[in-house]
Amino acid sequence: MSKKGYSKSGLFSCINHYNANGKKVGESRPGFFGSMNDYDANGNKIRHSSPSFLGGMNHYDNNGHKVGESRPGFFGSMKHYDNKGNKQGHSEPGLFGGYNHYDE
Repeated sequence: MSKKGYSKSGLFSCINHYNANGKKVGESRPGFFGSMNDYDANGNKIRHSSPSFLGGMNHYDNNGHKVGESRPGFFGSMKHYDNKGNKQGHSEPGLFGGYNHYDE
């Protein structure tokens, strides 16, 4: 399990994503009905996420194909899975806000 990055809140409900070295690698902006649109560091839309049942999020590429999902874990954590259901990592709340992301 290695830390691969972290996320912090930005302006206007955006979430900024950083790699383990602190370099910004993208951001997520709110969409309609609780969805999030994800952008790379250059501002290109790379995918979107929509809420699923029981508090999870389904992730889709720009063509609408499901590429994974996130499910809630204990104490505010999230577990991440690929489109075949294989666990890919998890995210835990940070001490001062935001989330720390880990590979499995």
